Amino acid sequence: MDAAVQRFLDDVWSELMTVYDKESQRINGFIGHRTLQAGVKDYLQVAWRHGKIHVDIEKPLDWMDSSYKIEAGPYIAELTDDLIRSELYPALRKRVEELFLSEKLGPRFFNYRFQIILSFEMDLEDLTICEQLVNEEKLSQLRQTLQKFVEFKIMSDLPVLPSADDQFFFSLHLMNPDLMKQEEEAVDPVIRRLSDKLRSNKKRFDEWIGQYTSAMDDWIQNVYLPRYFMRADSFEMDWIPKEDMALMNTDADKLSFFVYAALQIGKTKPDTRGQYLKLAVQLGSKQAAEYIQRGSGKFDPVYQGIRAEIHNNDVTQTIEVRILAEEEAAYGEALDQITELLQKGFPKEYNLKLKRKQKNSYLPLRKMAKSGLHQFFAGAFTYPALYPKVAAYANTAMEPYAWYKDTEPGEKSVMPGTYAVLGLGLFSKEYFSLVSRYMEIVDTEHQMIQDGYAEAFIHAHGVETELIPVLVDILLAGNEEARPVKNFIIDRVEIAEVLLQELLPKEIFEREQVLYRIFGSRAKLAKAVKSEQTEDELRAILTELLALVS
Repeated sequence: MDAAVQRFLDDVWSELMTVYDKESQRINGFIGHRTLQAGVKDYLQVAWRHGKIHVDIEKPLDWMDSSYKIEAGPYIAELTDDLIRSELYPALRKRVEELFLSEKLGPRFFNYRFQIILSFEMDLEDLTICEQLVNEEKLSQLRQTLQKFVEFKIMSDLPVLPSADDQFFFSLHLMNPDLMKQEEEAVDPVIRRLSDKLRSNKKRFDEWIGQYTSAMDDWIQNVYLPRYFMRADSFEMDWIPKEDMALMNTDADKLSFFVYAALQIGKTKPDTRGQYLKLAVQLGSKQAAEYIQRGSGKFDPVYQGIRAEIHNNDVTQTIEVRILAEEEAAYGEALDQITELLQKGFPKEYNLKLKRKQKNSYLPLRKMAKSGLHQFFAGAFTYPALYPKVAAYANTAMEPYAWYKDTEPGEKSVMPGTYAVLGLGLFSKEYFSLVSRYMEIVDTEHQMIQDGYAEAFIHAHGVETELIPVLVDILLAGNEEARPVKNFIIDRVEIAEVLLQELLPKEIFEREQVLYRIFGSRAKLAKAVKSEQTEDELRAILTELLALVS
């Protein structure tokens, strides 16, 4: 071996093994038995640039330099293009491959695939050699493990669920052609199955959606689109077609999978979905063009009524309502059509765009999103004759652990049917049973809008004996951060008696929650019992209420 090659290789290997030994201790110290993680390290770049040897054990980030730097001796001047290609790279590759295929640093130090890059700044033209190494035995083991994981952890019935770690790695494997076919028919069933199993656990469900859509976005940006487009130098991350794109043969199956992935990404990034569908159109996807114009084709995209016009797209999960005449019949037409769409399977987690001449109006509820969807129902509530239609819509739309798309995810996010149900509860006494059913199924851990509803409800109807059952249901649906209701005053015997009867069959934590929302604390309830202003008969019932939480 040439002396200069040997010196360079020895310097690099000494630094690399020092780093790898420390990394091995760190990895073996924290990594548990992650069945779907074959290993950690999958990258090595050795580069001569700016007068130093740079060693990267992770893919470099554009905004930071994390290289390990080595001062090279005068031998560096002797490394010619021919020596680098014929001696240095083969020798470096041999050492790396032997280490990669061994378990010297631990069985989970290396992933099953490893990228090695050797790069040199040269006088005339930079030299870069890049190669992928594969541990076929490890890959085979991972395939078998993944197959069993899908069978026993994904497709099986509840209560069996994957661990949080395995869920994360599984999302990555979905977009790995070494492990799964990049076809909708292969990927979609497992996504749907795990989504169904996690739906009642909002935290895990949201994590899962974020994980697999992020993996799809990564595949699109770093694997699929670079074949045909170049990134524009802009903050918007635009894509410019390559000069020879028109001459490329677009794989129809891969294009179809790209469109599928774009639709999935739309669950978290609707604007990005639109961008990707437009790029798919440039690549010749008639399906993407149809999605943009008409949706999936399952629903008639346009309803042209006498007083209202409705456009819908189930792919973008949007409904556009144009009120042509500001009158009862227009809102009635729109309500009928939207309800029919939902009954036929249109996504309940939609957003509504409203076009009308009337100024914006809203329900008398604080902290609700001032969206087109909110405005539409506020407009419908100006016509009492439409309340039955609103109730029919609500009964169809309500879906636990689902969310309208009319606002950014957060404290203003609400379950489908929310505007309809809460409005009916304020404007009519005929729909209290609907309000109670809504309160029973609403996600009290992650939705907050119902916290302030009791105050608005009492402002609309007062505190009467016949209202206590529904008021108790409303209070029980409060988020754990819900505050006491200032206008819920227990100052009459008959009201206190009904409240007592409602709370008797409840669990202790439910009693505590209701009484806290009414009185503020157990101490304040005790104070009301002892107050000289409290009549004896009322005091007796308040004493019984106090005993319920003692």
